[in-house]
Formats: sequence, C-alpha cells, structure tokens
Amino acid sequence: MNNYFEAVYEIIRTGHWITDSVSKELKEFDVYEPQYNVLRILRGAKGKSISVNTILENMVQRSSNVTRIVDKLETKGLVERTLSAEDRRKMDIVITNDGIQILKKLDKKVADFHKPMTGNLTSEEADTLGQLIKKLKGN
Repeated sequence: MNNYFEAVYEIIRTGHWITDSVSKELKEFDVYEPQYNVLRILRGAKGKSISVNTILENMVQRSSNVTRIVDKLETKGLVERTLSAEDRRKMDIVITNDGIQILKKLDKKVADFHKPMTGNLTSEEADTLGQLIKKLKGN
C-alpha cells in the first residue's frame, strides 16, 4: 500500500511540475497554462462558438475560474464572447484570429519544453506509463 501512495504522490508532483513549467514557458506571452488550455479547446471547436460549460468539461485541469480566464483572454483580444442565441443566460465563446496566431507560438514553446524529455522514455515505456495511469483511474 505504501508503494501505491508513493506512486500517486509522484504522479501529482509531476503533473504540477509540468503545469508550472509550461506556465513559465508561456509567461513571455502573458499567457498561463489554463489560458493556453482554453485557447486550445476553442481552436478545437474549428471556428464554432462554445459555452463556458463545454470549455470546463474539456479542460485538462477543471477550474471554477473559467469565466475569469475567458475574461482575461477577451481583454487581450484572443477570444470573443457573445450572448447565446439559444439561451440568453449563457455566453458563446470563439477564438479570434489573434488567438489562433498566438496559439501557434505557444504550441511551439510547449513543444520545445517537452522535446528534451521525449527521449527519457522509449515509445514502449510511454505506452506502458499511459496504460498504467489509465488502469489506476479504472478505465
């Protein structure tokens, strides 16, 4: 049982380390990891607007601050918000052209961060690690 808790602790520490490190890499663009995550989700919508709830459901780290994250991205001109045509209590959010352009730069920074580590595991080890994490979650 002790090995189990040590393994879970390492997973948690590693997740936080990656998130913090990615935020440091993106700092020069005044974008942090949760904002990057939201921009990626919006890009994945392929020009269609989506709701805050949809963004929240797709986030890597769920955050109750999604509305605040979208506010900051809107202030920077990276997303646009409009009232939903179906439900006037909801907002529809779409990534702007500026958002797409900065996301290309952010993607490169994130890829450059991960590049040195990609050689630390063989392809087979990475597959095994992914399978073990999924097994831990029960799926």
